[in-house]
Parts: sequence; C-alpha cells; structure tokens
Amino acid sequence: MHLGRLSVLLLLLWGWLCLSPAAPVLAQATPAPAGLPKILEFDRKFCPICQASERVILAVRDRYPGQFEVEKLYIDEADTVFRRYKVAFVPTQVFLNAAGQEVARHEGVYKEEVLIQKLRELKFIRD
Repeated sequence: MHLGRLSVLLLLLWGWLCLSPAAPVLAQATPAPAGLPKILEFDRKFCPICQASERVILAVRDRYPGQFEVEKLYIDEADTVFRRYKVAFVPTQVFLNAAGQEVARHEGVYKEEVLIQKLRELKFIRD
C-alpha cells in the first residue's frame, strides 16, 4: 500500500512540474512585427519529428526571406502558450496574420511544396 501512495505522489508531482508555468517571461509568444505574418512552431526539444518540421519551415522561410516570421516554442519553456493555443500534439504550426490573429493551424510535418501552397493561400508569401 505504501508503494501505491508513493507512486501516486510521484505522478502528481510530475504532472505539476509538466503543467506549471516555470518561466512566465518565456511563455509569452511575441507579437508579429506590424505587417508581417508569423508561424508559431510548437515543438518538444529532442523530438526528431519536430526537428524535421523545423527544417521544412526554415527552408521555406529562407526561400521567401522577409515575408513571414517563424517562432519556435518548446513545451518545457512555453507551456502557458501551449495552453493558450490549446496545442495537444507536436509538432503543431499556428499561423498568425499580421494583426496576430490565428488564421490556420496544422499538426504534423508539412512537405515543403504543400507548406508553400498553404502560405500562398493565406497570403503569407508572394513570388
């Protein structure tokens, strides 16, 4: 019975650590500069799928320089923002227009051409 209580206590402690705002300053997504849309990339550190997603998004950003911003947010550094945007799966991309309003979201890894098509649709990029 003692081991059961210890397990429950450890589980509660672990849950509290995962969900408590450890760094409120880091937990706030920065607003997009005036006139520039932004992709919030929600990830977990050391996640290979998240790293693949990051490579695609940064490649597209570099292909269309100065047309949109990318902000990486890690659950262990920005859990308050994860909760605010109701992100339950990583990687997740949240697309914010120039006014900072969410206009789309996607879960998983984009193929580069599909992401470019989505950014054109949202008028984040122009050729």
